[in-house]
Amino acid sequence: MPEPIALYVHWPFCAAKCPYCDFNSHVRERVDAARFGAALRRELAFEAARLEAEGQGERPLASIFFGGGTPSLMPPQVVADIIADATRLFPPLPDIEITLEANPTSVEVSRLAEIRAAGVNRASLGVQALDDTALGFLGRKHDAGQAIAALEAARGLFPRLSFDLIYARPGQAVAEWRAELRRALALAADHLSLYQLTIEPGTRFATEHARGAFALPEGEEAAALYFATGEEAARFGLLPYEVSNYAKPGAESRHNLAYWRYGDYLGIGAGAHQRLTLREGLVAARRHRGPEEWLARVEAAGHAITATEILSPTDRAREALLMGLRLSEGVDPTRLQARSGLSLAEAVDPAMLAACLDEDYLTWTPEGRLAATWEGRLRLDALLPALLR
Repeated sequence: MPEPIALYVHWPFCAAKCPYCDFNSHVRERVDAARFGAALRRELAFEAARLEAEGQGERPLASIFFGGGTPSLMPPQVVADIIADATRLFPPLPDIEITLEANPTSVEVSRLAEIRAAGVNRASLGVQALDDTALGFLGRKHDAGQAIAALEAARGLFPRLSFDLIYARPGQAVAEWRAELRRALALAADHLSLYQLTIEPGTRFATEHARGAFALPEGEEAAALYFATGEEAARFGLLPYEVSNYAKPGAESRHNLAYWRYGDYLGIGAGAHQRLTLREGLVAARRHRGPEEWLARVEAAGHAITATEILSPTDRAREALLMGLRLSEGVDPTRLQARSGLSLAEAVDPAMLAACLDEDYLTWTPEGRLAATWEGRLRLDALLPALLR
């Protein structure tokens, strides 16, 4: 069977821009959802026709992920139409995973039943905190009570449920985070994404942080919060299969695993990226970021791709290692060579690899994979530039 592909669908609109967010998201008073939905379907048809011309029209579809932005603001009929097109154009795997991100506001929660009926079988809720003061700081439009009600509603509708929390917030103590996380874990999701708050360039938080409006936990304080996160998740049977993602065995996000395992994926919508194996090699592409310009380009040409690049063996090996070392399972050297054309020895600096192994930042798993340890995951951002050739 040909290697499956994943499909990412980007809905670039939000009700408000969060101060920490550097995603391609935009606030608009009005959105012509039917027109944008039709354009998404047209980009999908363009990509399907291209793969058909390449002799890859029968590649199975393993997952669909509606991200953003806030895709729960999409009309459910638009969601249903995209799913119908995707599963008609590509043969879906019998257990295809279809995820949609939503916020826990009352407006979006009221649509969850229709979104489930549209074919979505996994919900991912942007809870971010179960503390009202923290939610206000993070610029969220819901309170903790609404978040809990949304989780309970989603749990009754979707076979699989995930939600996000942000920690390492200003002044957050380890004991406080443990208590908040226990409350979250007791809500019985099978998957949690637990992100340390970071300051991203161009965000409102970047401006406020630069002028000293707040400080974030750093060094040992941040490390203690990270280790506490893993300990509390483990108490509830959720294991850290990726740096920031915890799941019960079998409940891992299959869509995100496609990225981390360096598989092929399609990305449609404003600003979406993709990686596709075509005749000329592994081709990276990205689409125009501005929603209105993206829409105009799709309506004129069938797509809004603005840049493509055939990735070199070195580029492919670097990307595979950058993604794969985030996973607890690590990087399979055989797959690395098959995807990049380079052996692991050719892709990394041997002296740096030896040092990382000696310091117990990296390890060889019993299956022969190269993986980061708990201590190594804390330092991945610093280690990777030195490790990769």
